[in-house]
Amino acid sequence: MTQAPPSARPAVDTVLDRFEAWARDTPAARALVHGAEHLTYGELDVRANRLAHRLLGAGLAGNRRVAVATARPVERVVALLAVLKAGGAYCLIDSGSGPRTGRRRLTALSPHLLLADAPDRARLDEGAGPRAVDLGAGGIADLPPTAPDRLRDTPGAAVLFTGGSEARAVPVSQALLLAAYEGWAQLARPTPEDRHLFTGEADATAFAAGWTRALCSGGTLVLPETDVPSPQDLVRTVRDEEVSCLYTDPGGAGELLRQAPEPPPAPAGRGREPAPALHTVRLVAVTGDRFHLDEQIALQDRLRPGARVLAVYGLTEAAGTGTWFELTQLPRPQDDPETLAPLGTPFPGCQVHVLDGEIHLTPPTGTDPVATGDLGTLRPDGLLAFGGRLRDRLTLEGGRRLDPYAVESAIRTHPHIGAAVVARVTTAYRTRLVAYVAPPPEDPDWAVGREAVGLDSLREHLSGKVAYEELPGGLVRLRALPRNRAGQEDRAAVPQPPEPAKPKPRGTPSGGGKYGAAGGEGLSPGCATGCLSLPVAVLLAVLTGVFWPGSTDLTGVPQPWAFLFFVLYVFEVAAFAAGVVFLLGGRRLMPRRGRGRALTRAAHLAVAYLLLAWWPQDNFYRLAAKQDWPRQAALVYAFNIPLMIAGMVVAFYVTRKPSTPFDFDN
Repeated sequence: MTQAPPSARPAVDTVLDRFEAWARDTPAARALVHGAEHLTYGELDVRANRLAHRLLGAGLAGNRRVAVATARPVERVVALLAVLKAGGAYCLIDSGSGPRTGRRRLTALSPHLLLADAPDRARLDEGAGPRAVDLGAGGIADLPPTAPDRLRDTPGAAVLFTGGSEARAVPVSQALLLAAYEGWAQLARPTPEDRHLFTGEADATAFAAGWTRALCSGGTLVLPETDVPSPQDLVRTVRDEEVSCLYTDPGGAGELLRQAPEPPPAPAGRGREPAPALHTVRLVAVTGDRFHLDEQIALQDRLRPGARVLAVYGLTEAAGTGTWFELTQLPRPQDDPETLAPLGTPFPGCQVHVLDGEIHLTPPTGTDPVATGDLGTLRPDGLLAFGGRLRDRLTLEGGRRLDPYAVESAIRTHPHIGAAVVARVTTAYRTRLVAYVAPPPEDPDWAVGREAVGLDSLREHLSGKVAYEELPGGLVRLRALPRNRAGQEDRAAVPQPPEPAKPKPRGTPSGGGKYGAAGGEGLSPGCATGCLSLPVAVLLAVLTGVFWPGSTDLTGVPQPWAFLFFVLYVFEVAAFAAGVVFLLGGRRLMPRRGRGRALTRAAHLAVAYLLLAWWPQDNFYRLAAKQDWPRQAALVYAFNIPLMIAGMVVAFYVTRKPSTPFDFDN
């Protein structure tokens, strides 16, 4: 059971009252850990009290919003507590999300104050925003260490942002924040001995509302060195800080499986040993996106006996609560666990209904049900199962609707595929379904599965599992599926596959694969370059005498120099012709390098310019007098400097590490 603070609770109970009770009764207990920096409950309370007085002095009135945008994790927690103590409503804005996202969220929030360090404030505030309070300016040491008087009936506590590309600001009341904590407390049973770690973004609901699980139960909140630690850093923090309660998303759970492999079988007569890096963990809560049953089973096998793995379906509107699932809820083992993502049963105080296939969730405070936009089914055993998202629904030819989750689940039954999303991709010639797949944890670099996972083999594997028109017509192998800041699979961030060749007329041999996906009419890139460059080069050779008469006249030039200059002219014209072809057709071949759209576009134009510039440049130079300084300067700035810039762009492009390595199979 949850250990309650020994102090009597006030008549008005809030998460801040819960924290302050622990600060009064256990002031020497450790509250925060961030690397070598530690704060006790007493120290954290005093710092938050002094900052609260400063906020009140800056004009913060009851229930007004305060944006907290510091990049320092410890100061972030101090700040949100100070806002609550001053009677305001906090909102965390991750300064690492980029200026554009931060400014957009700041505009949507319309805060009374912006609480940030100077560098973060400069990135977010363009001068017309809220009044800023500089956290790095100091000057609070002389302020009172005791809590200021505050209105205890202020309804607001926080403003949380929903996940996804269209993030919305959701006000959260004091009652909801406390009810969400109470639900977690009944479910996870936290104790003062627990050490809690969140792996997601600081402004995600998981942390922005979930910090209460540590500081309202007398436990320790472990703050990672970065908001999104690398897999190696995550495992090292769990081990070194002896984390007992870990909160992550399916992507983080997958990295745990990769970094903490399953231990060898225990000797006869001994129980199963956990993975060494996870031996202190007693609870892993996975939230943010679908978490398949096979993944949950694999993670459970890495933990010590008696440890728990919870798949949590939580909404921002419910302060991170909703439903939860644990393996013990299943009445019996399930066939094909790769196809099932259980959501389980409601949190204490929550209610769930499925109306016309869509999940509706009632928060623990009993407010109106929230239409989630997610699809679900109630199983005969009473458990709720995930069924996809309305926003991901596709329309096939003939108007037929497809929920890709069913196809993605069938793809995951392939022995060499660990994750998959299916998208509808439209090219100049046709529209097709493309499967984006990632390897299982035991083969993170496709060392084994690369050859086994091809389009033909995948379609053969899916035969009989999905309808023929639902079979993917393209395949992209990724090292990992991209995820957004909320931990959800980001379908908008998957790479665009190369455009397939134009289909051949009916009756023409395709020369493609079993399903004609790799074949088709049209020139291959090499043939297109060679066949199109030749007529362009001939045309340019004729036009040289039109635009620059006399520039290639070799009369009077002795051999072998005349021949060498002639070869130079041929190369100039050939380079320009190749540049024309690359400008028109090279762009579609470059996205497979995985360097990002903006950089790929810049590199495409730079390469085209490097090839195109030689023909006009040399002809202009040959006709320019050496002492014609205006023309010489114009030529340098028109050609030489852009050539240098183009060369630097290409150098950056070829040396930049791909953002998401992937392979194509069309």
